[in-house]
Amino acid sequence: MTLVQWFIFILIIQVIHGLGTWKLYQKAGRQAWEAFIPVYNAVILMKIINRPWWWTILLFLPIVNLIMFPVIWVETARSFGKSSTTDTWLAILSLGFYNYYLNYAGDNLTYIENRDLHPKTATGDWVSSILFAIVAATIVHTYFIQPYTIPTSSLEKSLLVGDFLFVSKFHYGARIPMTTLAAPMVHDTIPVLGTKSYLYNDNAKEEKTSFINKFQLPYLRLPGFQNVERNDIVVFNWPVDTLYNMYKPANRAYKKPIDKETNYVKRCVGIPGDSLEVRNGYVYINGQKNELPDRAKLQFSYKVETKNGPFDNYELSKRYGITDFPHYNQNYTVCYFPGITNETVEKFKNHPNVAKIEPLMREKGEREGSVFPHDPAYNWNNDFFGPLYIPKAGATIELNTDVLPLYKRLITEYENNELQVKGNQIFINGQQTSTYTFKQDYYWMMGDNRHNSQDARSWGYVPMDHIVGKPVFIWMSYNQHGKGIGEKIRWDRLFTTVNGSGKPTSYFIPFLILMAIGYGFNKFRKRKKEQA
Repeated sequence: MTLVQWFIFILIIQVIHGLGTWKLYQKAGRQAWEAFIPVYNAVILMKIINRPWWWTILLFLPIVNLIMFPVIWVETARSFGKSSTTDTWLAILSLGFYNYYLNYAGDNLTYIENRDLHPKTATGDWVSSILFAIVAATIVHTYFIQPYTIPTSSLEKSLLVGDFLFVSKFHYGARIPMTTLAAPMVHDTIPVLGTKSYLYNDNAKEEKTSFINKFQLPYLRLPGFQNVERNDIVVFNWPVDTLYNMYKPANRAYKKPIDKETNYVKRCVGIPGDSLEVRNGYVYINGQKNELPDRAKLQFSYKVETKNGPFDNYELSKRYGITDFPHYNQNYTVCYFPGITNETVEKFKNHPNVAKIEPLMREKGEREGSVFPHDPAYNWNNDFFGPLYIPKAGATIELNTDVLPLYKRLITEYENNELQVKGNQIFINGQQTSTYTFKQDYYWMMGDNRHNSQDARSWGYVPMDHIVGKPVFIWMSYNQHGKGIGEKIRWDRLFTTVNGSGKPTSYFIPFLILMAIGYGFNKFRKRKKEQA
């Protein structure tokens, strides 16, 4: 649905609302025409049902409004004396059209101007509290801060497996939900049930024609206070998500909504306008080696020949800080470490069980089929890759069949154009062309664990409309390989910042002190009130 189509849809809803409530407005001492004026009618309705004006804002927030609409339907009926359990269910199950019945058949209705807003039962009070807790949490989750858990070791040393993060939505600007019919506070799957959390026809053949897909909003983002910068750690929607979920049908192709694609976290090593190349595992931007922040530690894979069988994983973690544990051959004489830093290798090669250690590096020109752009003309691999240009919104490139593999997906999937190739000629939307101008910015996301990270080298660019937010804070960190509570919880990582220079500082103790002060102050105030 385009913005124009969405605006027309909103106007239709306003007309439907006006036709079904104008008599109720009159009974409440208002004018009939006030029921038809967009937005204004909602403000007046809040006055009629004796609720704050700012509830109007909640009615226009995607996802939140799915909770608020039933509340308003019920509150409207109750404002005219219809407060029984039957009335409540009729209002909800009729999708608000019960108020139509009250509007045209309720001549004997009386408006209750100063009705008691407190729930009449403990159950009602509980339901009311839960609903507004969900509303508040959904607003925070969607527009301000989202919790996130680190599942893989691709950014190990900066972010560890088991880190629990808060991801800021407002740094880059909160993205308005595109999927309007979805459960609040969950991503693509409802926990326990294992079913989709949203209404959307993800069959690729029916995606553009399905009726329920018409309720999708176009991409919109609120203003942020910074752009995605080079070397930022970024959470984004995986642009080539293939519905890796238990509810995936195996016999068809499908396409998820952008904001319901799987969340990934990587480091942005290339920003719009950059020319990027990987040489021997290191990233070069515009010909210069990319300098990572001091907290970032690159890791590479190593082959190790052992002297006396397998290593003790606990020792590897405790003594060397190795967290990607090795895979062995059948007799434990050779093993493969997915990721070790250069500093650790210098220490680890002196381990009494290490007979020989060597890096697992590809040669330049050796082609890996799993590496972007998955085209025989590009002999690239994870260690030697590029150079390629990272598109910037408004930038125009020369387009020919040689570079087309690099940008074909951008032109078709991310920017919704039809593309055909006839011989050496390229047609976009039916017009022959030798250039292309990009509509949005793109980014290049990679893991610091260069040999154990599924990143842009596998699937290419990340469009701006896929950017979710910026990790800013680690509130909890759990080490599954630790022994006892002292090691299971990484106490030195609790309440630390993700970004910054130097060793992360934990603010856990100051947090506990503030909590204790707040608790003591509340107890003191309560005692003073009791004495008064």
